[in-house]
Amino acid sequence: MFLKNNRNLTLFTKHSYHLIDPSPWPLLTSSGVFMLTVGLVTWMHNFVGGWTLLLNGLFLMLYIMSIWWRDVIREATFEDQHKIIVRRGLRFGMILFIVSEVMFFFAFFWAFFHSSLSPVFNIGGVWPPKSILPVTLSGIPLTNTFLLLSSGATVTWGHHAIVTKAKKHTILALLITIGLALLFTALQGLEYTDAPFNISDSVFGSCFYMTTGFHGFHVLVGTIALFVSFIRVVLNHFTDTHHFGFEAAIWYWHFVDVVWIFLLGSLYWWGQ
Repeated sequence: MFLKNNRNLTLFTKHSYHLIDPSPWPLLTSSGVFMLTVGLVTWMHNFVGGWTLLLNGLFLMLYIMSIWWRDVIREATFEDQHKIIVRRGLRFGMILFIVSEVMFFFAFFWAFFHSSLSPVFNIGGVWPPKSILPVTLSGIPLTNTFLLLSSGATVTWGHHAIVTKAKKHTILALLITIGLALLFTALQGLEYTDAPFNISDSVFGSCFYMTTGFHGFHVLVGTIALFVSFIRVVLNHFTDTHHFGFEAAIWYWHFVDVVWIFLLGSLYWWGQ
């Protein structure tokens, strides 16, 4: 009898937390990640079926990501489940995610400075190695810096516009930001095609391509996040006080900007 009364009290308890319904997405995400990892390893070792497993894992992950985030958007926009305390938890989660990304890039910068401050005899005891002709700072790197910093300014304009309920300005700012991001990615790809060295050319090539390549991947992810925010702005999913999805994309984009400044100063300028 006591348990029954407790169960009834639980059903009528009022609180601001969002208790999500049981979902298959975490289990399916784990399966997709496992397939992607195993497929990548088997493909690199030329096992039969590795490429197919890799593609299936990638497709499964992309599909689950779109469906899972669709559920989150529905819960936040149409079901009004994201109260103040839930949004606070989402903010903490996004902050911790960005901190983990900082640690991720810290490892690459550590490898670069460790190799450049004490170059070993295998690469001639000098930095850059004797066989490497580095990419010059002027040209594409400097142009990309201008593009990325400009995109940071336009996305901030979009944030201020949505706070002041200026929807047209928000849409225009996001379009400009996405355009600058795509131009940055295109120029980065052009730089790779014209670079006088590749990822196999000593530790310099490895550090350069791994760091700039992962930064380019983060630019691509940020571009997708901003594009989704653009669609949601058009569909009136956001208000002047409730637009954390857009805020999270902005935080991520500023993180991408800051990483590029450190990357430019180390790989393109100091390391030359």
